[in-house]
Amino acid sequence: MLNFARGRSQPRSTRSMPLSGMEYPDPKRKSNFVGKILMAATLTALCIIMLKQSPNFNTRSRFSEHEEGVIHVLVTGGAGYIGSHAALRLLKESYRVTIVDNLSRGNMGAVKVLQKLFPEPGQLQFVYADLGDLKAVNKIFSENAFDAVMHFAAVAYVGESTLDPLKYFNVIGSDPEGRLGEAPRPELREHGRISGACFDAARGVIPGLKVKGTDYKTHDGTCIRDYIDVTDLVDAHVKALKKAKPGEVGIYNVGTGRGRSVKEFVEACKKATGVEIKVDYLARRPGDYAEVFSDPTKIRHELNWTAQFTDLQESLQIAWRWQKAHRDGYAAAS
Repeated sequence: MLNFARGRSQPRSTRSMPLSGMEYPDPKRKSNFVGKILMAATLTALCIIMLKQSPNFNTRSRFSEHEEGVIHVLVTGGAGYIGSHAALRLLKESYRVTIVDNLSRGNMGAVKVLQKLFPEPGQLQFVYADLGDLKAVNKIFSENAFDAVMHFAAVAYVGESTLDPLKYFNVIGSDPEGRLGEAPRPELREHGRISGACFDAARGVIPGLKVKGTDYKTHDGTCIRDYIDVTDLVDAHVKALKKAKPGEVGIYNVGTGRGRSVKEFVEACKKATGVEIKVDYLARRPGDYAEVFSDPTKIRHELNWTAQFTDLQESLQIAWRWQKAHRDGYAAAS
């Protein structure tokens, strides 16, 4: 005879007894199951509360919505020399700022300085993107509610500017409070502004300056250009922003309206740094204009803007202080 009964080492003490062909669930097991559900719900609620109390938690980003009384400005090239100074000015005046930069010329160290100065949520955000990437640009505009754009991300006259950088870049100075300055990466130093070249020569990074042309029809034979302090340049942009109206277009010359010769600039840099910078004067380049400076009459009349930092040596002294305090640029902040 076959025995189909299975042996058990222990009786089923935790199982209810059958009655009329039915089995009733164990109340202890049901209680444990309900307890687990309640525990999970409690933990989930606590996590949500903690997230909402976090300064970085928002159901919707403040940058994605228009807010009454707050102007949201997109600053392209905001990690660069001029763009970072513009972002600083806007943030100081309680604008909401989004910086977009691909860091090909800009410096992330400048962005980190701004983030430390303005850490509150909804003030500043940085987006790494290339403006040549249409998909990325469309995404940025779809996710943010911008009221205005300040565009500093252009790279103009690349070929000529790299061959003769001192010809094209006439912005000088830095933030008077010493928070920002000009700090090109090593591979871009040779294409920097004339002030940067002077400071590099004063620090011994390069052997000296090379000035092309001493036989122009100017008072000292060297080219004359209009040098504007970066603080004044930013101020002009902010005034234009405040004046701007939808559908209206305004084009302005931004400058001091006064030309300075290259020799005058070099002498001012020597006095600002206290270093006798070596200068090699070379033959002139064909096609260079003897004098180029702006006429700021229109911007003065329409925007009530006039350059304030017109003392060349003083602007260079402010920039030199930053250079001495940041010999490695923004390396300490990056």
